[in-house]
Amino acid sequence: MSTHASNESRVISLRPQAPSPGSGGAAGAPRRPVGGPQPRAPREPLWRDLVGDVLRRERLAQERTLKDVSEAARISMPYLSEVERGRKEASSEVLAAAAQALGLGLADLLLLAGDELARHTRSRVVRSRTSPTSPTSPTSPTSQYDGFCLAA
Repeated sequence: MSTHASNESRVISLRPQAPSPGSGGAAGAPRRPVGGPQPRAPREPLWRDLVGDVLRRERLAQERTLKDVSEAARISMPYLSEVERGRKEASSEVLAAAAQALGLGLADLLLLAGDELARHTRSRVVRSRTSPTSPTSPTSPTSQYDGFCLAA
């Protein structure tokens, strides 16, 4: 037996890995039917992505730089950039400061983000209705109520 340590490093993934072909997957896990990849359901947007998109869109519409807005809001430029890209979940104080620097109130910012979420939800409803596998039962979890989708 050797007492020398190996020079090879071991990488441990933090993300769950898909089972390798032919391995059958985890015990008790349902197997995917053969015939190609399964279509993924559209991902629900995260609130931080929606708010960040609104902040960036407003800043660009005003033709202002990230530096200008970050200074006016008294937020570091790298942090504001991360918020705009949806990488950071900003506090209400930070969001209010960024909104005010853009001439918006916090309510305006949140309403614009809410409108984006509603638009996304409506587009999901339209896609699910045009999909050949969409439920047609009026009691299905994706029944239509005033153009919005109520998902289970």
